[in-house]
Amino acid sequence: MKLIRFSIIFLVLSLKFAYSYDAKHFDEWKLNLKKKALDSNISEKTFDLVMLNVKYLPKVIEYDRFQPEFYEDTKTYISKRTSKKKQTKGIDFYKNNKDLIDLVELEFDIEKELLLALMGIETNFGSYVGKMDILSSLATLSYDKRRSEFFTNELITLLKLIETKKIDYQTLYGSWAGAFGFFQFMPSTITNYAIDHNNDNKINLKDNEDAYPSAANYLKRIGWKKNLPCFYQIELSKKVPKKYLNISAKKINNKKKLSFFKKYIKNHSELDFLDDNLISAIITPDKDIIPNAETLNPAYVVFNNYEVILKWNRSLRFALAVCTLKNKFENDI
Repeated sequence: MKLIRFSIIFLVLSLKFAYSYDAKHFDEWKLNLKKKALDSNISEKTFDLVMLNVKYLPKVIEYDRFQPEFYEDTKTYISKRTSKKKQTKGIDFYKNNKDLIDLVELEFDIEKELLLALMGIETNFGSYVGKMDILSSLATLSYDKRRSEFFTNELITLLKLIETKKIDYQTLYGSWAGAFGFFQFMPSTITNYAIDHNNDNKINLKDNEDAYPSAANYLKRIGWKKNLPCFYQIELSKKVPKKYLNISAKKINNKKKLSFFKKYIKNHSELDFLDDNLISAIITPDKDIIPNAETLNPAYVVFNNYEVILKWNRSLRFALAVCTLKNKFENDI
C-alpha cells in the first residue's frame, strides 16, 4: 500500500512539471483551432468572444490521469457512490419532484429509479454540477494528446451550440471533463439528445424540467429497456476460459446466451429466474486496474442494459454503481 501511495505522489509531481512545459504552445494551438472552427461555420466574432479568456488548466490533466475508475477497487468505488446517505437524499429529492419524475417515467418508459441513480452519482442530485470553466477544460483536453480528437470534436460542437444561441457561453461551468448540467451531458450529447421539454425556447440542463426529460430521452434512444436486468454478481469456476473475461469498458466481447455461461457460474441457481436466452457477458473489473487483484473475483454477468450505461460513461465500475443504486431505490420508492 505504501508503494502504491508513493507511486501516485511521484506520478502527480512528474505530471505537474510536464504540464508547465506543455502549456508553452497553447496559444499557438488556439490559432490552429480557430481555423478549424471557421471551417465548421463558426463565426470569427463568436470564436474571438468565447475563446478570449480560455486558458490551459493543468489541474484538468491531473484529474484526467487520476480518475477513481483508474485506481479504486470495485467494492470501494460502488460503496462510496451508493451509500445510505445517497439513498436518503435521492428519496427526498424524489418526494420533492414526484410529479415531474413520474410524468417523465410514463412519457419515456424509463424507470424513475434509474434516472435518480444517474443524477445521484453524476451530481449528487444537482447539488454539485462542477465549477470548472468548461470551455477551458475542453480546450485543455483538446490540446493534450491523450484524447485530443475526441475533445476537439466536443469543443467544436460546443462552439456550434453557442453560435446558434442554444447555450449561453457565460453559464458554462461544470465538470473538469467538459460535462454540463444535472446529468453531466457532453456537448455532443446535448446536440443529439437534450430537449426543451417545457417549451420555453431554450435548453436548460440545470433545470429539472429540461434535465430529467433530456436524460430519459438519451437513455431511451441509446437502447435502455425497462424492467430488463443490468447485472448480477457471480462466483466463477476456475474452469472458465480467460477469453470470456472482459476487463475493459471499451468493448464487451464474447457475448453468449446466459444458458451458455451457467456452466462456469458456481451460483448459477440464483439466476434461474432469468430468461436463459438473454444475451450476456462476464466482466472482472479489478483485474486490469488493481495490483495483485484476483483473476476471478469480483465477477459479474452483465446484460444489454449494462452496455447502455457504458455508452453513457465508458467505465465498468460506473455502470455497476448506477445499476446498484437503481436497485436500492427500487426497495424504497
